[in-house]
Amino acid sequence: MSNLELLFDPSLIPSSSRSTLDDDLFLRPLASTDNARGHIELLTVLTSAPALSQQTYASTFQELKAALNTYFVIVIVQRSTDKIVGCGSLVVERKFLRNAGLVGHIEDIAVSKSMQGRKLGLKIINTLEDIGKGVGCYKIILDCSQSNIPFYEKCGFKQKEYQMVRYMEDPQSALKASENPRL
Repeated sequence: MSNLELLFDPSLIPSSSRSTLDDDLFLRPLASTDNARGHIELLTVLTSAPALSQQTYASTFQELKAALNTYFVIVIVQRSTDKIVGCGSLVVERKFLRNAGLVGHIEDIAVSKSMQGRKLGLKIINTLEDIGKGVGCYKIILDCSQSNIPFYEKCGFKQKEYQMVRYMEDPQSALKASENPRL
């Protein structure tokens, strides 16, 4: 693992999170080469996740890494296949509230269908919570579908409030237009 470029310092992951996995599994920060280990493919258990070129994956990785102490993406890798079988993200937001406190947002919890039922989702959630506590978050929140509420309640979360969403029609076109006003 020492030759991998990792998204964040692995010492932020408590040793207890790594020690309770089966021998064939290990948990670590996202690496710049994890596209080849099936990271994006795994995310298709959640939603549409079209394949990314290695260049796009690498530039996105570098952008996330440059935002120090903001993005914490963890993966569970199966040693025998060198494939990612679980992942999740914690995005840390600085607030003006609570004495300029930090809020952690858990996102993109995914476990491969072949590994579901082994409590890997719970392991990912608990690890992200521990990272959030370690960097000083005063609360950790997440959004989920109604069908996933029982899972997250088992993880210790409580339903509160409602989520609203508004999807932008084509955010990439808007971004390109703002970079080149003649488009």
